[in-house]
Amino acid sequence: MWVAPLLNGARILKHRLIQAAEETFALAAGLVQRHPRHVTLAIAALLLGGTGATYAVASLAPDAAELPVRTVVETLDVIPVPISTDGLQSQRLYRSDVTRTSDTADILLKRLGVYDPQAAAFLRTDSLVQQTLMGRGGRNVTVETGEGNTLQKLSARWSPEDDGMFKRLTVEKTANGYQSRLQTLPMTASTRLASGVINSSLFAATDDARIPDAVAIQLAEIFSGDIDFHRALRKGDRFSVTYETLEGDGEPLRAGRVLNAEFVNAGKPYQAMWFQEPVTTGAAAASTASHTLTKGGYYTLAGDSLRRAFLASPMEFSRVTSGFKMRFHPILQTWRAHLGVDYAAPIGTPVRTVGDGVVEFAGVQNGFGNVVMVKHGNKNVTVYAHLSRINVRTGQSVSQGQNVGAVGQTGWATGPHLHFEFRVNGQHRDPLTIARQSESVPVTAAARPAFNQAAAQVRQQLAAAAQMLPGSAQ
Repeated sequence: MWVAPLLNGARILKHRLIQAAEETFALAAGLVQRHPRHVTLAIAALLLGGTGATYAVASLAPDAAELPVRTVVETLDVIPVPISTDGLQSQRLYRSDVTRTSDTADILLKRLGVYDPQAAAFLRTDSLVQQTLMGRGGRNVTVETGEGNTLQKLSARWSPEDDGMFKRLTVEKTANGYQSRLQTLPMTASTRLASGVINSSLFAATDDARIPDAVAIQLAEIFSGDIDFHRALRKGDRFSVTYETLEGDGEPLRAGRVLNAEFVNAGKPYQAMWFQEPVTTGAAAASTASHTLTKGGYYTLAGDSLRRAFLASPMEFSRVTSGFKMRFHPILQTWRAHLGVDYAAPIGTPVRTVGDGVVEFAGVQNGFGNVVMVKHGNKNVTVYAHLSRINVRTGQSVSQGQNVGAVGQTGWATGPHLHFEFRVNGQHRDPLTIARQSESVPVTAAARPAFNQAAAQVRQQLAAAAQMLPGSAQ
């Protein structure tokens, strides 16, 4: 029953302490006003003797040893909280990388953060893994690891052919050990926008914009009839492009087709879009409302085909080292007319025919070395000389862009290159001007409404891509 008096005493003591503090502050304020110099000295003395002042204030409170102590003991009911370790045991980590030609099973797993001797032994001995993965670079690999960084699953994806399909190799841990399987699956296409500015070369600009080389090559092909990418590029030229990326399981595996593009060369814009013109197949098609698609091609946004009768170059992308002009012959040591164009390229670089035709000659001929001659119609002949190999035969029909051989150094060649000629009625012409002079075919009247609708969408896409200089986005 002594608790109530104790609380009353504490309240009285607190009230008296507050009252004493207020009176002390009022007295101090009066002293400061009347004797400021003396008060300053007093404060200094107080700071030097701070311990004693602290004791004087503290001594006003009751002694803690004299306060009563009471022990309270209560029983608490503890509610058990279940702790599950299932989440920790099933935790999975995922890592990805790209294979290298120098990879072994142990090197690949180590780079992926996998430390599993059993998995490494399986990869070393499994024939499917050895045939499709080890020693082959550029293949996307993803691993799933469990406790202790042990391998639970490995997946590798790649696209060996340009046929819209990809391969998936899976190595998975089972109750009976590791098992592997290989599947062939269809890729899916996503669309990306990109743009860039030419500072030194087309490939340097596309690299800066993170655009695949395959797309850069397509750009050069699309506009090759209007732009000489060997000699006419200028610093400050810019481009915008929309292209497909082909994916397997959501991972980009291969660049697809360029869907539309714009290239501004020396201030002049050139635009192109991919279009497939629907063509009805006659009465049967009318009765079934079905149709087939012609082979698509690139058109200007006005509807003119960019496919010319002849390509501007017999190689996808290369460097002109000697043009159609007078030059000092490196072997004969005299000034002579150079009746073709020389393209510098490594031995083995594919060479293609610039137009549809028939192989008139395929074999060895004097200074030309290994040479292929293709006749186009009744009056045009193209010549592909100094080849390291020939891939066609005399009398064979070839289509524009078809491979006819590979760059070499045969005949009177002082270094690896392709010598290319264009002859019209037996007279040599500058090959670099032929493509620009060849005719193009516009969109038909029946397909014009569908084309105009597609062209309007392309204009919007190109405008969006142009705002991204330089870079790319999905």
